[in-house]
Amino acid sequence: MSIVSTEILDPYAKALMSLAKTQELTERFGEDSASLIRLLDESEELRQFLASPLTRPDAKKAVLRQIVGEQIHPYMLNFLLLLVDRGRILFLEGICKQYQALLRELNQTVLAEVTSAVELNEEQQESVRQKVVNLVGATQVELDTKIDPDLIGGVIIKVGSQVIDASLRGQLRRIGLRLSTT
Repeated sequence: MSIVSTEILDPYAKALMSLAKTQELTERFGEDSASLIRLLDESEELRQFLASPLTRPDAKKAVLRQIVGEQIHPYMLNFLLLLVDRGRILFLEGICKQYQALLRELNQTVLAEVTSAVELNEEQQESVRQKVVNLVGATQVELDTKIDPDLIGGVIIKVGSQVIDASLRGQLRRIGLRLSTT
């Protein structure tokens, strides 16, 4: 774990979780943090604006209120404003991801990163969830899906340090290795 993670991300994410538990808002904050992560992923401009030491704190607060004010819970908005006051808003994405990890832990949910050659339909996603449940014995599985056409077909599933490569590219690579050793 990095110093940023242990000294900044963890304490803020844990404080947010503590507030969420006392107010019975754990799921709502989970949704809000997912929205914030998406927002930062979609806007490099916003990310740079919030991270810039040259941007005045009141300007950052005004932009946050304007962009997310109505969409997120007022407590979450107050949390963002606190991050601005403390000069920690540049760590927003990391704090949100850490909060989501704490929420998964609370709900006994595992995160499975699934990379496929094409978009998975609902039935295929459910099949992947079942495979992960059987593999790690989780009660719930959250999927983080990505598309990589280079896989040709199939999927790669990553849960923690375990990787299941059921892609066509992976199978071809294994066949190539077997042929080269014979």
